[in-house]
Amino acid sequence: GLMPQMAFKIVEMCIFKFEQDRAWYLLLHRTPTDQIYPNIWQFVSGSIEGEESALDAALREMKEETGLNPTAVWVVPHVNVFYDAGWDSLNFSPVFAAQVELGSTPKLSPEHDAFGWYLYDEAMKMPVWPGQRKGLEIVRDYIVRGQKAGEISRVR
Repeated sequence: GLMPQMAFKIVEMCIFKFEQDRAWYLLLHRTPTDQIYPNIWQFVSGSIEGEESALDAALREMKEETGLNPTAVWVVPHVNVFYDAGWDSLNFSPVFAAQVELGSTPKLSPEHDAFGWYLYDEAMKMPVWPGQRKGLEIVRDYIVRGQKAGEISRVR
């Protein structure tokens, strides 16, 4: 048979805000009727369309799924890699992070039926996939905590 395909079609965006000097992370809940992953909690995620860059796709998905405007955007030094048996494909999903204003409230798309802002320890329990938890850990360690990598990887 054919070897598994490598796919670069999914992007993820971890959104956070600071309130009371603490970082709160946004997670979205997929509807029970969702065809792919019903009822899971996730970051903003979606597919790259046409000729757009991964960064542009992440910003567009953020707008579509939350209506929020970023005050700062980073390329996270992490790629979520997972295998999809249905498509026999190894998926490489770049991760981005965006900070939003204090008091920001998302306006959900039909894809999601709930959202929540969570402190790190709580947020870590929510994503289904280990690669997403790792992404969250890296966002906290390198971007939220203001390490050098965060300065270098800021794109907006």
